[in-house]
Amino acid sequence: MSRPLVLLLSLTCGISVGNIYFPQAISPLVAVGLDVPPDAAALVATAVQLGYAVGIFLLVPLGDRVPYRPLIACLLVATGLGLLAAAVAPALPPLVAASALIGTTTVIAPLVSPLAAGLVGEERRGAVIGMLLSGSIGGMLLSRAFGGLLGDWLGWRAPYLVAAVLVLIVAGVLAFAVPRTAPPSAQRYPALLGESLRLLRTEPELRRSCFYQAMVFAGFTAVWTGVALLLTGPAYGLGAPAVGALAVVGAATMFCTPIAGRLADRRGPDAVNLVCLIGAIVAAAVLVGGASGGIAGMAALVLGTLVLDVAMQSGMVANQVRIYALRPEVRSRLNTAYMTCAFLGGSAGSWLGVRAFAQFGWAGVSGLVALLAGTALAGHLIAMRRLRFRARSAV
Repeated sequence: MSRPLVLLLSLTCGISVGNIYFPQAISPLVAVGLDVPPDAAALVATAVQLGYAVGIFLLVPLGDRVPYRPLIACLLVATGLGLLAAAVAPALPPLVAASALIGTTTVIAPLVSPLAAGLVGEERRGAVIGMLLSGSIGGMLLSRAFGGLLGDWLGWRAPYLVAAVLVLIVAGVLAFAVPRTAPPSAQRYPALLGESLRLLRTEPELRRSCFYQAMVFAGFTAVWTGVALLLTGPAYGLGAPAVGALAVVGAATMFCTPIAGRLADRRGPDAVNLVCLIGAIVAAAVLVGGASGGIAGMAALVLGTLVLDVAMQSGMVANQVRIYALRPEVRSRLNTAYMTCAFLGGSAGSWLGVRAFAQFGWAGVSGLVALLAGTALAGHLIAMRRLRFRARSAV
């Protein structure tokens, strides 16, 4: 797998993942443009997250049955059409429906990851996964800045139009650039779906990877859904571009995930998970200070979101290194189970974040992050204790 191909696939992941996250930054603009309450407009971000979880479960298993090149190209075209539909939506219900479609079809990153894992040796797998995740992080963070700035300048529909053009261009390039691959399975579609559920039942290492990521990602999406309400509210009185500007600070995580991948290759994913879960709890403690407003509050938001971004993304690298080592012939289905659980957690986090902010303010959102990350850390420590006990018993 050549370096130019890795970079191209990283860019593809970034553009695709960006479609999930830029709606978070323009949620206040949607509320004003469609004359709906802010919490109702937040349903757009929730619908994208939920659609992504559905798409992972229904479409990513096809990576083990259908050649990657036509599958990825077709899904990108469908995403572009969904973005165009969102751009012309006349009211909130059709926009929410289009957002669910966008989320369902923009599942390119979960397909690219097992594709790449099958094209490189085990000794490079963590590093390449980290590189691809860097692209996803770039899309996740920079898309918020892109959405906020462009939406504030040209209106909330403009980011959807620009994203549609980018996605359709990438679809044309990848239709020729992705290597030809032979699918490892001839199972029918219902069997593929059932296999993902069966793997969750039979693979304990997959289950705990899913649990860690669902908890931390729920806290992550709760923060980024709530921070748009915080920054545009009375504590700061800023506009949608401020949300995007805050997200740009987290771009430093693009350089952390390749390091996390190399550490997972050398020291194992459990050590990386431990540091990341502790980091998420530290981030929650720092984020509490964001409620105070002013320079001190903004500094707390910048530092807290940066630490949380690093913890969540580096933990994802460790989790994927763990699950891809289980059974090479079912990597797409392993990733289906993993990513479905992660984004179900993410969609729940978006919903909980809005409710926590409405009931308890920003402190409630920070407390929610601490609770979720603490639950994951407790589970990890219990799992590590069991593994050490089994190792001693085997000796």
